Amino acid sequence: MLQDRQAELLRMYEEEYLASRGYTYHTVQQLPEAQCRRLLIEASTYASTRVAEVETRAHLIDELHGVQPL
Repeated sequence: MLQDRQAELLRMYEEEYLASRGYTYHTVQQLPEAQCRRLLIEASTYASTRVAEVETRAHLIDELHGVQPL
C-alpha cells in the first residue's frame, strides 16, 4: 500500500516536471528517441528527489511528535 502511494507520488511529480517543460507523457513519446529519453530521465530524477524530500519531512514530523517508525 505504501509502495502504491509512493508510485502515485512519483508519477505525479514526473507529470509535473513534464508539464513545466510543456509536455505530457503522450507528447513526449512523439519526440525523437534521444530527446524523449533525456526528458524522461530528467522527470524521473526530479520526481525521485521530490519524493525523498517528502519522506524526509514525514520522518522529521514523526520524530518531533515522538512517533515510532514502521
